Amino acid sequence: MTSDSLRPLASKFIEPVARAASSTGLSPNTVSFLSLILAVIAGVFFYYSYANPIYVLIAGLFVAFNSILDAMDGIMARYMQTDSLKGDFLDHVIDRYSDIVIICSIFLAGHIHWQIGLVAIIGVLLTSYLGTQAQALDIGRYYGGIMGRADRLVLIIAGSLLYFAYPSLIYGFSLLGWVIMVIAVASHITAIQRIYHIWKQL
Repeated sequence: MTSDSLRPLASKFIEPVARAASSTGLSPNTVSFLSLILAVIAGVFFYYSYANPIYVLIAGLFVAFNSILDAMDGIMARYMQTDSLKGDFLDHVIDRYSDIVIICSIFLAGHIHWQIGLVAIIGVLLTSYLGTQAQALDIGRYYGGIMGRADRLVLIIAGSLLYFAYPSLIYGFSLLGWVIMVIAVASHITAIQRIYHIWKQL
């Protein structure tokens, strides 16, 4: 996952914010739910964004805020020493709902054919399932492969900014549509990589 190399840098900026939020009495679970609300708002703007670059830009910003809160909840839980299996479970559930809302709203808006979007969301859910299934099989949680959740979010945010700058179609699809195409292909490659890894470990 290419975005893993950026985690230490991102943590330097997010950790102070997470600690400040912890001191206000805000719970990590509340932050997780807030991230879901931001994902839903992003989805609404994406859904109505076809041929409306400003809506795409706003949606991309909400995805960025969603990403920050998603990183914050785990840091807060560790800082407050309240990390638990329940919190981890809730975080994963909310991440999957967020993925579905964000990605489905983009292809349902018409940025790319819905059939390709369907392939993308299946790939996303499958890679996420395989990551946790490895843990269920007692071989440790595995999030390897060429595209993880952080990579997808970075692509969507970047695609939103690029679409705002260049909203014209490229070979029939918007730049945001091409982002979904990349996610569709890369997610299934990642799924195959994870299947191979898990099979070898078994």
